[in-house]
Amino acid sequence: MIDIRKLESLVRLMVENDLTELDLKDGEETVTVKRGGKPVVMAAPAAAPAVALAAAPAPATAPAPSAPAAAPAAKPDDDAGCIAVESPMVGTFYATPGPDKPPFAQVGTQVGPESIVCLVEAMKIFNEIKAEKSGTIHKILVKSGQPVEFGQKLFLIKPS
Repeated sequence: MIDIRKLESLVRLMVENDLTELDLKDGEETVTVKRGGKPVVMAAPAAAPAVALAAAPAPATAPAPSAPAAAPAAKPDDDAGCIAVESPMVGTFYATPGPDKPPFAQVGTQVGPESIVCLVEAMKIFNEIKAEKSGTIHKILVKSGQPVEFGQKLFLIKPS
């Protein structure tokens, strides 16, 4: 059976290199990975059944998976004009640099393009996520410790 870490690494390489399909064969083990909302099919030796996994994010037109809000719910009208900060990878969202440290950003925090707003841990590497926009944090869409997908909205920023 394929190591899940290897599969995560393959998906990450596909995203980083904008690949839509990847076929690998190692002995009797074959792996086909396709992006764009289509399932990933893993085939083991002939005696084992094929397993389908949804490893690729849904197309941009599909609704994002619902996530509990870390901040009080705002009225939908309040979100108009907000810009989303999206996760650049699959991993675990962390709002703070450490368990006893204050969060990088909270609702009402002023941020600039270089402001670090959170960490996303992928394969034991903590990646700093920058706002890449100027404005005020309007809403935090995920909780610390929650798994996130590639392209998942993490924050909403009201432009300044």
